[in-house]
Amino acid sequence: MQKLVLTMFVSAFAFAGLSQPALAIKQFSDEFMKLYKVDKSADVQTELTKKVLEAKCFTCHQGKKKKDRNLYGMHLSVLLDKKKDAKNPKKIVEALEKVSKMYSDPKDKESPTFGELIKAGKLPGGTLEDCKKKPEERWPDGAPKPGSDTKGAPK
Repeated sequence: MQKLVLTMFVSAFAFAGLSQPALAIKQFSDEFMKLYKVDKSADVQTELTKKVLEAKCFTCHQGKKKKDRNLYGMHLSVLLDKKKDAKNPKKIVEALEKVSKMYSDPKDKESPTFGELIKAGKLPGGTLEDCKKKPEERWPDGAPKPGSDTKGAPK
């Protein structure tokens, strides 16, 4: 009986772990929070702080799989390697700053840049509700492809 209960507990725990949303790379998240002054301990939190703390990994990711990212996260993934760059705060900040200058819609040069969205207190990758949805395509039109140079930054 004890083995059955233990097996059920371990199985339930393992299943719960598999159904969690994507996790952000801690160092990338930490540098984002420093750069954009997301302070979870502040008495009065900014609109951006509230949204980022609620969104967590959905600031860059989309859906439940770690490999799925929103457009903001796709641009960052081209510039950063999660293993090589996790201990390089300077490179992380440079990538965040570069992506902040890119249009949120690469097909529309009138669209706000990711930095403008962040400055306005919005999540750079879209609304939390949209980021929780399963992505329709892995690399939609206008998104950077792995190994490519990112495009869409104003000149």
